[in-house]
Amino acid sequence: MTKHVTISPEEAADRLAIRELVEAYAHCADRRDAKGQMALFTADTHFVVYMNAKDPKPSQELHSREALAPVFADLNQYAATMHFLGQTTIFTLTRERGTAETYCMPHHLTINREKRGLMIAALRYADQFVKMDGVWLFAERLLYVDWLEERALS
Repeated sequence: MTKHVTISPEEAADRLAIRELVEAYAHCADRRDAKGQMALFTADTHFVVYMNAKDPKPSQELHSREALAPVFADLNQYAATMHFLGQTTIFTLTRERGTAETYCMPHHLTINREKRGLMIAALRYADQFVKMDGVWLFAERLLYVDWLEERALS
C-alpha cells in the first residue's frame, strides 16, 4: 500500500484536471465530437495504436492533431459506443508535464438489419501530458489492446 503524503492545492488541481482530460476524451468519443476530441491533443501529438498489446510493432502511428480525424471518425461505423473508464494512475507529475496509465473498456454496438452485436475491448492508455497556457493536453497517447470480445445481442 502506498503511503500518502500531503499535496499542494495546485497539485490536487492538476491531478483533477488530468482525470477530467481523460474523461473528456471518452465523452467526446461517445458523442462523436471528433473536433472536441482532437482539441484535447497538442498540435504535434504522437498517437500510437497497438492492436496486440504484446506486439512491439504498432498497428498505427500518427504524428499530428490533424491526423487524428480519421481515427475518431472511424467510430461512426458503430450505432453507439460507451467508454467505461477504470483507474487513471499518475506516475509522474510536475507543473508542466505528467505521465499516467488509464484502463478503459469501450463497448461498441453494431446493428446490421435485425442483428445486433457488441464488441468490448480491454484497453490501456499510456499517456504523456503537457500543460500549455494553463490547460492539460495529451502530448502522447499509446493505446494498447489487451483483448477483444465480440458477442451477439438479442
